Amino acid sequence: MLRASSAVLLAVLALPASAAAAPAISPPRAPQNPYLAGDPGNNIHNDTWMTDAYRRAGPAGAHLTSRLGTMPPSLCGSLTFDRKGRIVSVCPSTVAPPVLRLIDPRTLAVLAEYRLPAGLPTPPGTPEFQNYTGGGYFFLDRHDRVWSATKDNHLFVLAEARGGRSFRKMADYDLSSAVRGDERITSALPDFQGRIWFVTKKDGKVGVLDTRTRRIRLIRTGEEIENSFAVDRGAVYIVSDKRLYRFRADRRGRPRVDWKSTYRNSGIHKPGQADAGSGTTPTILPGGFVAITDNADPMDVVVYRTALHLRRGQRRVVCQVPVFRRGASATENSLIGSGRSLIAENNYGYQDPFGPLAGAITAPGFARVDIDKRGDGCRVVWTNKTEHAPSVVPKLSAKTQTIYAYTQDPNPMGGQTWSWIGLSARTGRLRFKVPAGEGLLGNNNYAGLALGPNGNAYLGTVAGVRALSRG
Repeated sequence: MLRASSAVLLAVLALPASAAAAPAISPPRAPQNPYLAGDPGNNIHNDTWMTDAYRRAGPAGAHLTSRLGTMPPSLCGSLTFDRKGRIVSVCPSTVAPPVLRLIDPRTLAVLAEYRLPAGLPTPPGTPEFQNYTGGGYFFLDRHDRVWSATKDNHLFVLAEARGGRSFRKMADYDLSSAVRGDERITSALPDFQGRIWFVTKKDGKVGVLDTRTRRIRLIRTGEEIENSFAVDRGAVYIVSDKRLYRFRADRRGRPRVDWKSTYRNSGIHKPGQADAGSGTTPTILPGGFVAITDNADPMDVVVYRTALHLRRGQRRVVCQVPVFRRGASATENSLIGSGRSLIAENNYGYQDPFGPLAGAITAPGFARVDIDKRGDGCRVVWTNKTEHAPSVVPKLSAKTQTIYAYTQDPNPMGGQTWSWIGLSARTGRLRFKVPAGEGLLGNNNYAGLALGPNGNAYLGTVAGVRALSRG
């Protein structure tokens, strides 16, 4: 186990409070999707609005401990929690098919496994370390069942069995008639009527599956969709490598575009991103807003009005606010969004963890952007220019006003040290830093951090699932 040194904690705790601390960020207000498990434990981004925010607290204090579970090398990217508080995750590997796992949150021992299909090889043009299909995005439903797209273009429904000692396949939806070859399903999620929406990376197909009739309705954007999407009561928000879309299902269950908006794009496939486009799953905010980052240089946080019809004088785009430095700004992770605040993380410079540039230190940066009270503009509240977060999906505890992330620093002895960090949501200042691992085995490679119902933080890394808890 690794424990934060007293020197690090004393140095952090001795920092003076900012005289201009921003207001606290409000707790998330996403509606509970009736076809998902209870918020905030049903998908990588917590809820149907993809807020990446919690009402509950995460680990805090002067005695924090990092520990590592044992499992075969793989990377559990999305962490969800069943009703008993156990971790449920699909863990892909570069050398083996993805494996669904049930994990004890206290011991980090694997309780049950189910091997998903291997499918086709990673398509040309997609690096293996950025292939999220086959369980990178999955969701947990209201019956604690896992819905996961597979690498051979099926959608499996898997339930815990034998008291959590195994999994049983409950349903298998064959989507290969609609998703061909290397188009690959990026993500699938239910809307508030129980229809299953899914998107493909290649050709940018948007599909709607009726699980009762098994009928599939499709629309093809001809663009690339490599992120998940956000679902509201009557709309679905999807970002491609060119545009943000608002979709809805018509009376026959067919996907229809309500509106679309082209965002700024430098055309550069920046290091750390999966393509030359937005790297964010859209995030819905209360008050009729949805946000992404674009691919400008420097990158902007972009906020849109969600309304189907705008009032006279209104524009679709509320604001485009640049964050981080020109020539060194990119993200491949969704914005944290709660209240009228958004948190962006800089992933510029992240490289293949198995390639010749593995371990390169990325450009630093976290930034908070707030929508103003009138809802017609935004401003950068603070920027942290010291912490390097190569690829983690960060999370916010609104209860303690702490942003949890996972960072990388050069090790004086050579190599890299990976650490859990906590930032103040009001000032951006570092609250704690706890060493977690070294080199390749400490790398999380785009995995999402999660705050468990027991107050611990969890993260999948190459060596296995790690936990941060009170010592």
